[in-house]
Amino acid sequence: MIKLTKPNNLNGTQLRQELNAAGVAISNEPIAISVDGNGDLCLNIADKDKSKAKVVVDAHNGTTIAPEPTIEQKLASVGLSIDDLKSALGL
Repeated sequence: MIKLTKPNNLNGTQLRQELNAAGVAISNEPIAISVDGNGDLCLNIADKDKSKAKVVVDAHNGTTIAPEPTIEQKLASVGLSIDDLKSALGL
């Protein structure tokens, strides 16, 4: 188990994917990524992967909230397009 500084925006699932993509083997067990009582990020990985993991963790910006849909996506959800809206408004 290694300790690193916890990112401001932590998403464990996303971090696990980023670590695996960078060649850092980490299991899917829930305890493989945790935050201790001091607020440190604890990763259950091999000591030899610590430097690779640090680069990944430092760059990690986990998303926990879905991004706001675009205007096009909002209109599409009700079966309209920008052109349909313009036409309806007489533009």
